[in-house]
Amino acid sequence: MDFLLGNPFSSPVGQRIEKATDGSLQSEDWALNMEICDIINETEEGPKDALRAVKKRIVGNKNFHEVMLALTVLETCVKNCGHRFHVLVASQDFVESVLVRTILPKNNPPTIVHDKVLNLIQSWADAFRSSPDLTGVVTIYEDLRRKGLEFPMTDLDMLSPIHTPRGPCSTQRHNQDRILWALTPASKRTLASTLPLCPPRPCSPVTHP
Repeated sequence: MDFLLGNPFSSPVGQRIEKATDGSLQSEDWALNMEICDIINETEEGPKDALRAVKKRIVGNKNFHEVMLALTVLETCVKNCGHRFHVLVASQDFVESVLVRTILPKNNPPTIVHDKVLNLIQSWADAFRSSPDLTGVVTIYEDLRRKGLEFPMTDLDMLSPIHTPRGPCSTQRHNQDRILWALTPASKRTLASTLPLCPPRPCSPVTHP
């Protein structure tokens, strides 16, 4: 039914996802990825529009560089966006029809894509296990394990918090932290050494209702 909604890349967030996952990019555009997260968090249609665009970029795409960029965008959004987006991503339908479908043997995905998908499913299943409305991904994960699928060894450094709350610190510092959450440990070390540090300032503790 997606075709009835028009081109997924025509929405504001869809346009940015198209750019952020373009095969001509040599590496991730982290500033654009963060902008995508902001649109998802700040607009009513952002979560649904973003997921439609990610799905279009991944499903049936034989350009696995674009698929990897899309998976990175998806991972970054899950770590930086809220419950409205999590409900859609963690649904059985999305995990099965987009992520699991991508790694079916008939699609012959490279190992890097195969392992990335399994890592996402595994980490989300672990993170969302205690949330009743987010357990679709848990069901898929446990089903895949029962069928004998081997998941990559869990790297605890990769399991950064799914949602990084915004505190009253500077925007520059906040965006640096958000980008670092989205990276692998090795990339974190590289990027952290190149990011300009804003002057330290005391941050009030973040309180939750």
